[in-house]
Parts: sequence; C-alpha cells; structure tokens
Amino acid sequence: MEKKAGGGQDIRQRAADMLKALLCAYIVTGILLLVLTLLLYKAGLSEENVNAGIILIYMISTFSGGFVMGKLSGHRKFLWGLLAGVIYFLLLLLISAGIYHSLQSDVPQLITTFLLCAGGGMLGGMVS
Repeated sequence: MEKKAGGGQDIRQRAADMLKALLCAYIVTGILLLVLTLLLYKAGLSEENVNAGIILIYMISTFSGGFVMGKLSGHRKFLWGLLAGVIYFLLLLLISAGIYHSLQSDVPQLITTFLLCAGGGMLGGMVS
C-alpha cells in the first residue's frame, strides 16, 4: 500500500520535472527565435519562410521539452512528452492572449499549432 506522503512527493517531483522540461523548451524557443530574427534581418526572409521557421521552432522546442520530460519520467515517456507539448501550447496561448488581449490566429491555425506542439512533445518523449 502506498503512503499518502509518498504520493504527494511524487506529484511534486513530476511538477518539478515538468517545469524543467518546459524551461528547456522555452530556452530552445528563445534561442531559435533569435536565430530566425537574425536570418530575417540578414537574409530578408519572406513571410512564408518566417512562418515555416516558426512552425519548425515549435516542433524543435516541444521535441526538446518532451525529450527532457521523457528522460526525467522514466516510464510512459510518450504520455509525459505529450503532456509537456500540450502545456507548452497552453502557455504559448496564454502569453499571446496576455500580450495582444485577443487571439491573433484563426481556429484552424490554432488547432494545427496545438497538434504540432502535442506531436512534437510526444515524439520527443518517445525518442528519449
């Protein structure tokens, strides 16, 4: 039989692991956005290229977050990676809504972004 204190400690550990994974994902996002900005400035990328770069950044960032979460969790890695990708998307949505006071995307684009984030996180968890 499992003790209640042990279960609470396990939840705290999972929450700490999730924070580490999300921090990793957002650090990767920041670095890659800086690289994309530099490329936009130096190479004069088109809007299509910038949009493709942003999608690629979402995938790489959530993959890295899912990978870290999978390594830290040890079991059911794909589920923990999926959860990391979903939380990454929700935080991204909250930050965007907080900055712009509205959603800047239409519903199909939001669904696509959600699927990319969730899939990237799950893939990272599976690979870990």
